Amino acid sequence: MQEKDMVNDVLGSLKSSLTNYGTVIGECEDQNLRQTLQQIRNECEHFHYQLFKVAEQKNYYKPAQKASDHQVQQLKSEVTQGNWNVGANTGRTTWNM
Repeated sequence: MQEKDMVNDVLGSLKSSLTNYGTVIGECEDQNLRQTLQQIRNECEHFHYQLFKVAEQKNYYKPAQKASDHQVQQLKSEVTQGNWNVGANTGRTTWNM
């Protein structure tokens, strides 16, 4: 297996793990466990970003085009106004734009 494939596989696994951490943290009632999971998630996010930067530098991964300032402001406005929701039983977030 090539290095590029391994890096992309790990990035994919980290994305999945981060999604799962978010779900578990959101449903965790035990505050000590919740804080521990948040710390683990934060470390996972940090590692994910570091690996992403390596992949980007080696041209293993090409991120999407940057959003314009207008697009960022529009999204912030939508979130602030509450015009978003999580799809029923899908866990997917939808934006009403």
